[in-house]
Amino acid sequence: MATGLGIPAPTQEEEKSMKRIRFTPLFFRRIHKWVGLILGIQFILWSISGAMMAIIDMEDVRAQPPVIEHPIVTGGLIEPDQIGLEDSIDSFRLHMSEGRPIYQLAGNGVVRLFDATTGDSIVVDEALVRQRAALINGATIRSVSLLDAPNLEAREFDGPMWRVDFNDAENTSAYFAADTGHLLIARGDGWRLWDFFWMLHNMDYVNRTSFNHPLIIAVAFGVLFLSGTGFYLLFKSFTRRDFKWLKRSMSKQSKSPAPTSG
Repeated sequence: MATGLGIPAPTQEEEKSMKRIRFTPLFFRRIHKWVGLILGIQFILWSISGAMMAIIDMEDVRAQPPVIEHPIVTGGLIEPDQIGLEDSIDSFRLHMSEGRPIYQLAGNGVVRLFDATTGDSIVVDEALVRQRAALINGATIRSVSLLDAPNLEAREFDGPMWRVDFNDAENTSAYFAADTGHLLIARGDGWRLWDFFWMLHNMDYVNRTSFNHPLIIAVAFGVLFLSGTGFYLLFKSFTRRDFKWLKRSMSKQSKSPAPTSG
């Protein structure tokens, strides 16, 4: 069409220059608008989650079921070396469980439990976990499951563990170490609600543990871009007409007669 009217068609160089991004106030205003929308949603989430974390009672969030401590029985115990383990023992611990003394022996990265009076091996199975769970919560047990790895509720710990769910008002879940049977942590609905708002606040939607992750760093640079373009568009929005009042004021001051001396 341009050729039919006698207008030469644009060359490739001219087409490239026409397609180049022009960094005009309109360009920055469009980018500023969409970045502001995205970050604005996150600002709302920060405000709501921060307010909810402040409202929720932290004493209820941190509350743990009491563990019944039995006095350690020292009479009638066999020596640890009489158990007859083939592997070397790096450390051992004596503690009470269900009213009986237990040796906790560790060697080559493996932890084993033995009855300290008979030397019989103790296996941390579902039956044992149910016995220990009954000591920390009087509610009925809804389910018991063995986890190969910690879930989000027990993310502070490592290794396989038993999860016991109770039928109580808080829907409590207690976690026991798979090798020792010790109670690791207990979580209820109050903690789960707080943890949800914690996730929104630190934007760690995977692990919920850190503020130092790529997403929040990207948001920080987005806020910096939003501030910079905001100042740029602010100054670009002013014209000479906006400063006429200042010019008139300075003009009146220059025309006013100087005060005479007495």
